[in-house]
Amino acid sequence: MTKVKILVVEDEIIIADHICDTLEDLGYDALEPVINYTEAIEAIEAEKPDIAILDIQLSGRKTGIDIAEKIRSNYDFPFIFLTSNADPLTVSEAKKVMPPAYLVKPFTKDELYSSIEIALFNYSKKVGEANDEELIIKDAFFIKEKNIFIKLKFEDILFIKSEHVYAEIQLKNNQKHVIRGNMNKIITKLNKKFVRVHRSYIVNLEYLEQIDQNTIVILGTSIPIGKKYKDELLSKINLL
Repeated sequence: MTKVKILVVEDEIIIADHICDTLEDLGYDALEPVINYTEAIEAIEAEKPDIAILDIQLSGRKTGIDIAEKIRSNYDFPFIFLTSNADPLTVSEAKKVMPPAYLVKPFTKDELYSSIEIALFNYSKKVGEANDEELIIKDAFFIKEKNIFIKLKFEDILFIKSEHVYAEIQLKNNQKHVIRGNMNKIITKLNKKFVRVHRSYIVNLEYLEQIDQNTIVILGTSIPIGKKYKDELLSKINLL
């Protein structure tokens, strides 16, 4: 489990610091704020944020809209436009890059919280993987706990166990998280390292330690193999 990382691009330092402080209060990981296009791209390359808050009007030739266009073409993650100018021309220009959310200064803590929720949800919904409690963005679940989204990277998941209408996600650090959903749907959302081995289990083959006729061992945990899943399991192992 990791906190959702948010990059703030704002050339008014007092405002940038206030946004970052508010993000930290909400439970998010606010990266060091940056003030222009060049710094933003450097920070994106180095820190790989999950979402960015972009002031449209920045000092220098390039604007927050230019950063948004670069994100859409090269990095593909959600962003929020931030502006004190909500005139029709600004809104029209901003719409061209289809921002998942839009925030007008001055804003409240609740409005910032809502904008992040909307941006993550809209971005995930765009690729067909969203509900009110969990999202999928690239190779990670974003699940809501204590009213904020946290990030569960696929690479940190050992296995997923069915619990009726819920599924328990077991991480390699021994943490467990519960999401709503059935195994048939969940397996379609995961990458090729995951395979269903039983009606109640999906495993990450990255952590495969042992396999025999009836069980598979994933980082010390023995998991049963269902008869109808065995051929697919062996096929996937042979492709590794």
